[in-house]
Amino acid sequence: MSANIELAVNGTLMRGLELNPNLIAAGATFVEETATEPVYRLWSINDRHPAMVRVREGGVPVAVEVWSVPAAGVASILLAEPAGLSIGKVKLAGGREVLGVLGEPILCEGQREITTFRGWRAYTGSKTAGRSLQ
Repeated sequence: MSANIELAVNGTLMRGLELNPNLIAAGATFVEETATEPVYRLWSINDRHPAMVRVREGGVPVAVEVWSVPAAGVASILLAEPAGLSIGKVKLAGGREVLGVLGEPILCEGQREITTFRGWRAYTGSKTAGRSLQ
């Protein structure tokens, strides 16, 4: 039996969102809602999905979900992710480190920075509520 891998997701893979069925199909189970250490910034990529990038300065804690994924399922999840997203190590609040979905910095060029929202759900919720995106 292969071990499961904890995977932090910060966008459309989260519960109830567009790509969450990819996690379910891979046999993943929800573990917890948490946040990252304050070392990440977020961008909206054409308002389709976020890109989270680790930075030296100016980072915030980003809302994430941690899922337990069968090792064999991690590749299928990554292959179904939009171009420019990859899996790397993510630092969670409290110092724990797990694998997570990260954006390539070049993907963020010319895109809307949404770091102040501290999460994809907060950003998309603000659009639904008609609040300012500034």
